[in-house]
Amino acid sequence: MRYKLTFVVGLALGYIIGTRAGRERYEQMKKSAREISQNPAVRNAAESAAQTGRQVAGKALHVVSDKVGDRLPDSMTERIHALRHHNGQVTEDEWGVSNT
Repeated sequence: MRYKLTFVVGLALGYIIGTRAGRERYEQMKKSAREISQNPAVRNAAESAAQTGRQVAGKALHVVSDKVGDRLPDSMTERIHALRHHNGQVTEDEWGVSNT
């Protein structure tokens, strides 16, 4: 029983010490991530990548809807037609998700 108690006490101390060191390291990484995300160059690159992704997704939507649009269920076909005539305006769908 004495060895079990010693083991449990050692485990608890190791956990407490590790948690404190881990929390400090976590806070450092969180601060670094925040600084990087606030960098104007990173923000511009992220926006540029998002814009390119939207353009590629739009082209893919047209290609897919042209090739398989007639074989999709009616609800999906209506959704695709609505997106095709969307013309890049920011709207929200029925779930409240913006199309940006």
